[in-house]
Amino acid sequence: MNLKKKLSILTALAVFQAFAVIPANAQAADQSDSTPVNTAKVKSVEVVKKEQTIAESEVKNQSGTQSSDDETTEVTNPESTESTGTDVAPVDPATEPAEPEDEEGTEEETPAPTPVEVEQPSTSGQAVTGTNGGDLTLYMNSNKMVQDGKTYLAGQPMAVKNGVSYVAIRALVDRVGYEVKYDNTTKETIIISGEDELRFKTNSKIYTVNGEERTMKGAAYQQKNTFMVPLTSITQALNITYKVNQSAKTVVLNLNTKPVASFTVQKEIFAGDTVTYMTNYSSPKGLEIVDERWTGRQDSFDQPGTYTVTYAVQDSSGQWSDPYSVTIQVQKPNLPPVAMFTTDKEEYKMGEKITYIDQSTDDVKIDKTEWDNNALAFFVPGPKTITITVTDEQGLSNSYSKIINITGETLYTLSDFNQLFTPVGDKFTFNGGEVPAMEKVPYTYYDEQSNLIRSNSPETVNTEGIVYKESSIGQTRFMIHHVNNTGKRVKMYVIATNNNPYTAVFEQQNMGFAGPTPYATVAGKLSIDKWFKSIQTGADQKKVYIEPGESKLILTELNAIPMKEGQVISLYSDVFSDYRLDYNIIMIEENKDPMEVWSTLPVLDRDGVHNRGTYPNATRVITYNQEVGSKPSRLPLGDNASDPNLVGTDPMAYTDASNAGNFGVLYKITLTNVAPRTLISFNPRGGKYSGVALVNGQVVQIATGKSLSAPNEQGVLYRTGSYGESVTILFSAAPGSNLPVNLLFTPLPAEK
Repeated sequence: MNLKKKLSILTALAVFQAFAVIPANAQAADQSDSTPVNTAKVKSVEVVKKEQTIAESEVKNQSGTQSSDDETTEVTNPESTESTGTDVAPVDPATEPAEPEDEEGTEEETPAPTPVEVEQPSTSGQAVTGTNGGDLTLYMNSNKMVQDGKTYLAGQPMAVKNGVSYVAIRALVDRVGYEVKYDNTTKETIIISGEDELRFKTNSKIYTVNGEERTMKGAAYQQKNTFMVPLTSITQALNITYKVNQSAKTVVLNLNTKPVASFTVQKEIFAGDTVTYMTNYSSPKGLEIVDERWTGRQDSFDQPGTYTVTYAVQDSSGQWSDPYSVTIQVQKPNLPPVAMFTTDKEEYKMGEKITYIDQSTDDVKIDKTEWDNNALAFFVPGPKTITITVTDEQGLSNSYSKIINITGETLYTLSDFNQLFTPVGDKFTFNGGEVPAMEKVPYTYYDEQSNLIRSNSPETVNTEGIVYKESSIGQTRFMIHHVNNTGKRVKMYVIATNNNPYTAVFEQQNMGFAGPTPYATVAGKLSIDKWFKSIQTGADQKKVYIEPGESKLILTELNAIPMKEGQVISLYSDVFSDYRLDYNIIMIEENKDPMEVWSTLPVLDRDGVHNRGTYPNATRVITYNQEVGSKPSRLPLGDNASDPNLVGTDPMAYTDASNAGNFGVLYKITLTNVAPRTLISFNPRGGKYSGVALVNGQVVQIATGKSLSAPNEQGVLYRTGSYGESVTILFSAAPGSNLPVNLLFTPLPAEK
């Protein structure tokens, strides 16, 4: 064999050995990096992570010599080399020079690049293949790595530079089990995990994840031919979780690469129902899920009881997920409810009260009960059919009907019966034309200090702007009632500004807010209802400290939800401030910052129909010590005669104002001497009314779920018993309703 041929064979062996896998017993854990083989540069290099077991005789020894073999195969200009534990960051090759040919026309051989990092088990034995394993422990300032009880050595220790932790990239990804390549054209090291691709360059903070550029905390660099990158660049891009143990000086990476499986079923399952299984699975490595297996799964369960169903999936590498189990409670089949009721008698006189006793049952829960023709009494003789229909939570219904008989004998007239037995909070009809002839209760009153800010005009707001602005100190009440007609989604805000040299304390004492809703009467009634309940409980008390020159949002319930076109909001709240504060009530588009735009907003004009103004002394106290109820009488409110309107100013229009209807006024009515067996009821005189009152500390609906119509309907507020009583009523006119109204005091008929 001539000299050139021998040199060619030796060069090929050097190339092979430079990329050979180092087996587990090739080197002890405490040895230094392997001695590199001298190499020449090549046109391109692609190093692909693929571990395999290789005989020791195929690997270079410590002195760098090689085994002799006359049958050695010649290898020239390799494009890829399989390697175990070898770092992927080769020395950047230079452009290959033109190769002169020898006299026989054979090119000179170009040795392959040097392997630049050794990562190997620390104990002798079989070479370790790529892992699917669990946690990987890295040791700070050390090249030691531990996984699945085995120790490996990286080419360089885990290092900290300028506060950034760096790791040897090839040693790490070998243990993680990802594919790694080197692009000689772009000089980039590439990590591939499923469909994810990461690309790094030496001395650059920029790396790409699936083509998207990201910035690392520090630049990648070469350390003794080992490519080092910030640890977090890999963990963040590939969603690897880790924990740092400072006392042990370790970083533990969670490298579980098993696929993950789970499933859900519908919330309630009854025997015989079809069970819907909704599966969810994924592979941390992005591998395809190719198989699944179930244990205990049934499309339906015939018998009630407890069942355990387990689910697992397999990825394309053959690895199975951990089993995922769900315990299913199968209930007895849902049956329709049983509708049933009884009455205290089978036969009644006309005007005799009927007691209905609901005896309906269900194996789950009755969700809705509906009656048909269950009048408290009938005033026409003959058989009457009453029906009850009940519906359970599953939507199954059942009905039951019963016939009772009404005789021709009369016990109570319709008027007497309604006064005696209409439930508190319900309404009945009567001859409202008789009310004006009733004697007025000759009450007197005095007003307590509370500055009412009534923001109610323009009630329908057509453009963004300031709907009200005012200053106030001490006890203040806000009444805000507006409709959005801007054509946009908007929010309303109240901004308080402290123009004093001292810190101001703003105290929210109670809150009644309702809306947004398309119905003005609903918003008005609910706001009063919540206001009274807040007065009872004190649950909405807040304090806000406003520094000198500072502006803050207050009454923030108002701006919690955007208003759509045509929707209404209504707010009642009593507040107190120890210094005078400037208030701006604004309506703006929902995405605008109120603190940035409010000072530039226009002041909106009043609409000429509804009322706005600032009214002092807005709590009206009525105490009447003479007897009421021994004869029919009435107490008018909001009529601007017996109950005069509050007088104030419209500070935005610089005019006087009269609070028509006295909306926003809190009436505290104390009747110290209500006669025995007196009906106290509510009768609107100006139109429909829907609201609430607080009677002896209890919230009473003025017509539950309905509105009262003027003048021929009245709602029951209270009945006294066999003895005279003192009755206290708190009342405020609900926005969206009509004034005036009357409290009626009527002697009850004798009971039979």
